[in-house]
Amino acid sequence: MSQKTFGNAINNALSTAMDMDDTVFIAGEGVGVSIHSDPNMPTYGLLDKFGRRRVKDTPVSEAAIAGLAVGASCMGLRPVVEIMFFPFITLASDMLVNHAGKLRYMSGGKSSFPLTVRVKAGVGFGAGSQHSHNLEAWIAHTPGLKIVWPSTAEDAKGLLLSAIFDPDPVIIVEDMMLYGMKGTFPDADVRTPLGKARIAVPGADCTVIAYGKALYTAMNAVEPLSEKGISCEVIDLRSLVPLDKACILESVRKTGHLVVVHEANRFCGFGAELAAMVAEEAFYDLKGPVKRVGAPQIPVPVASSLEKVFIPAPEDVVRAVLETMNKSIII
Repeated sequence: MSQKTFGNAINNALSTAMDMDDTVFIAGEGVGVSIHSDPNMPTYGLLDKFGRRRVKDTPVSEAAIAGLAVGASCMGLRPVVEIMFFPFITLASDMLVNHAGKLRYMSGGKSSFPLTVRVKAGVGFGAGSQHSHNLEAWIAHTPGLKIVWPSTAEDAKGLLLSAIFDPDPVIIVEDMMLYGMKGTFPDADVRTPLGKARIAVPGADCTVIAYGKALYTAMNAVEPLSEKGISCEVIDLRSLVPLDKACILESVRKTGHLVVVHEANRFCGFGAELAAMVAEEAFYDLKGPVKRVGAPQIPVPVASSLEKVFIPAPEDVVRAVLETMNKSIII
C-alpha cells in the first residue's frame, strides 16, 4: 500500500487504467501543462508518460469536452475527461444529459457508452459562487448517469478505476480540499464497487450519512456527541447513483434516527432523496424526524468570513443529532 495523497491516488488510477487499456485517454483544460505541475494534482506527469495522443489539452469549452467524450465513447474508446469546476458542468449538460445518459437506453441496451467525467468540487477556497456550487443532485436526477464522490485516497483510486471500466457514463466528483490529504491506496488494480457505501464509524444511536469533505464534518461531530452519551454511526456514502439502500436502511433500522450532511444547498439537495427513501421504506423504524444539514439557499459567497458560515460545521451536525433525538441543545 502506498502512503501518499488523495491527488496521487487519482493520478495512480489514471496511470493504471491507461497502462491496462490503450483505449483509455484523458482530455480537459490544461491536463498536460503547467497548471498541473504540482505532484499532488491528478494528471501530473501523465503527458510525459503517455504522450499527446492520449493526454489531450482542450479549448476552454466544457460543451466541446463533453461532446468529445460522447463521440469517443460511441467509437469504442474510454474517454476520461475533466471539468475544471463543478458549476461548469452546466455548460456540458446538453451532451451529458441529452446524449450520454440516454444512448444506452435508446439502443435497447445493445450498446454501451463508457465515459468518465472527472469534476473538481469544493467549498472553502474563496473561489466564489461560479466555481464552488455543488450540483450532485442535478446529476443524480438524470436517468442514465452514475455519480460517485470519494472521501479517502483509497476510494479515490478504487472508484475512479471502477468508473473508467464501467459500461455507463460515470461522473466522479473530486473534492479539491482533499487533494493534499494523506492516505493509503494499493498500487495494483484494486477497485471500489459502485453502489457500495461503507461504515466509517460504527455506532448505535443515530445514523449520520455524508460524502466528500462533508464526511469529515460529520466525523468531527462524533466525539462531542459521544461526550453527551450518544453513539453515532457514520456512513461514507461514496456512491450516490447507484445508491446502497441496503446499508442505509440496515443502519437506520438499528439506530432509529437519521441525519444527512452535505455541502450543497439543503433545499432540494441529495439529502432530500435520502430522507424520502428512508421515510418511505423505514418509517416505522424511525424514533424521530429525519434531519438534513446543508448549505443555505444562496450562492456560495467569496468572502472567507461568509463562506465559513455557508459551509456546514460539526456544531450543525451535533445540533441536528440532538434535535432528532429530542435532546436538550446545549452546544
